[in-house]
Amino acid sequence: MGLSVTIHAGGLVSALRWLRRRPTDSAQGFWSCSWLFICVAAWIVFLHLVEISVWGFFYFWKGAMPDLPAAEYFSAVTYTTTGYGDLVLPADWRLVGGVEALTGILMCGWSTGFFFAIVSRVMERPPRTN
Repeated sequence: MGLSVTIHAGGLVSALRWLRRRPTDSAQGFWSCSWLFICVAAWIVFLHLVEISVWGFFYFWKGAMPDLPAAEYFSAVTYTTTGYGDLVLPADWRLVGGVEALTGILMCGWSTGFFFAIVSRVMERPPRTN
């Protein structure tokens, strides 16, 4: 869980640094705003995929899942709280799966707040006049 938070924090800080380096008037038009939102969304999804991969590798490394693809799949459906139930952890590991799900909820909420803050900042700028 701590590693997920660290990955997410580092990724969002790097996104903030990138956003601060962008010219303030470049995100005024439709296409530039759209491109900004696409880039931020892609970065956030990438961060989540890294976190899912770390969880999956952990399950495989510790022998909680039979192979790496199964571990990554289980991690993805757990982190996103999809929970298909076609793969389950051994009884001794089930609480860890719950912790991953709670971590995924928290990280997704953090991402939503971050994205909302960016959209709010773009929308509060006065529209560009041509």
